[in-house]
Amino acid sequence: MTEITRWVRFRHDEKVGFGQLTSSSIVVHTGDMFGETRPTGATLALDDVELLAPTEPSKIIALWNNFHALAAKLKSPEPPEPLYLLKAPTSVTAPGAVVTRPSSYEGKTTYEGELGIVIGKTCTAIAPEDADDYIFGYTCTNDITAADILNRDPTFAQWARAKGFDGYGPFGPVVASGLDPASLVVRTILNGVERQNYPIADMIVSAQGLVSKISHDMTLLPGDLICCGTSIGVGVMKEPVNTVTIAIDGIGELTNEFRQ
Repeated sequence: MTEITRWVRFRHDEKVGFGQLTSSSIVVHTGDMFGETRPTGATLALDDVELLAPTEPSKIIALWNNFHALAAKLKSPEPPEPLYLLKAPTSVTAPGAVVTRPSSYEGKTTYEGELGIVIGKTCTAIAPEDADDYIFGYTCTNDITAADILNRDPTFAQWARAKGFDGYGPFGPVVASGLDPASLVVRTILNGVERQNYPIADMIVSAQGLVSKISHDMTLLPGDLICCGTSIGVGVMKEPVNTVTIAIDGIGELTNEFRQ
């Protein structure tokens, strides 16, 4: 059985570092998370650090209509190739961060709990059977969406704007390596109530297939994030303060507040 390792980025004493998360602490590493690393011998308590988003992606690729169950519910044809958009890297925010509705927008905002794929090596036009060599690990993502913007102009679907506001791309708290993504289940809990619970095995295009197909469109770089799309159970965050947790056993729990 492959050992699961969980990598984090953190801020401690005004310095940014990275390391492996254990049950009670962080084993600090030096080097390059995606290259040569070695433990420094130092450990830090979780309470003594500020966790950051676990990578700094050059781009965030987010899938639409990539689950059999959601396609069936929407009565939407299953796409013959991945349908995706790009989220702004500036949408990234940290685990535990407070996300606020932008002052320029007064409409509904939805959560979307998703599995995230983190790229570990530069890849271009790779085969599906080689994809695991380029995947560093997996993470929890919340693809927050300003829903009323998306289709309000009938001539142009505003995917990038609806999903690209500052703070609308939290992910983390870790990148977990050594997992079989097809065995994972995504759960989303809104204000203490479970709203999503769906298996990654229901994806139309697998994690490896996504990496392969997207790498034929654009070069993927270490730290880049692919959000695999969501399934049924997406909903609006209606309260003045909303606590949203994306939980994936084997990875962990990503919790953020969304404030109106």
